[in-house]
Amino acid sequence: MMFHRALSLALLLLFSGTALSETSSAEAASSETTAHPTVTLHTSKGDIRIELYPERAPVTVANFLNYARSGHYNGTIFHRVIKRFVIQGGGFDKDLFEKPTGDSIINEAKTAKMNNERWTVAMARTDDPNSARAQFFINLRMNLSLDARAGNPGYAVFGKVIEGQNVARDISLSKTGQIAMFDDVPLEPITINSVSIDEPAK
Repeated sequence: MMFHRALSLALLLLFSGTALSETSSAEAASSETTAHPTVTLHTSKGDIRIELYPERAPVTVANFLNYARSGHYNGTIFHRVIKRFVIQGGGFDKDLFEKPTGDSIINEAKTAKMNNERWTVAMARTDDPNSARAQFFINLRMNLSLDARAGNPGYAVFGKVIEGQNVARDISLSKTGQIAMFDDVPLEPITINSVSIDEPAK
């Protein structure tokens, strides 16, 4: 009887460990505190609600919230839409004029230790790892190639879509084409009309 109990306990611990190891980095971040700030992108296709993780990526979250509070994202479009990859926005208006931004921020991909999993939100940047400003993207699949690792600075994840995944999916299915110097632009502009912020009480 003791042998069977010991075996059962060992199996329970084994499977529990397996389940824990399969917990996503975003799920782990979500469970670290009882409340996180959220933002809702009110787009022309519907609302997308994003949970932010300031304890993992404090500089990135503060930067994103500053742009949201200032109204920077209002009237910007999703200018880069690639089915089963990412939807990217936050930098250009419907005429593809770039909106002015502040200084670039440090890349927190390595210190945040969050994977570019499906529905996570990360900062867009140029080839310079520390060039992110206002643009962001939503991962439509597990994009491990975008994670920080040896020889790759990665793209800093700072949040995850918790409501409106269907809206993000609809945006990803938009018909796209080349407009001026831009590839993968939705032929019908998809606009972020406004952004609302919900911060936990301090």
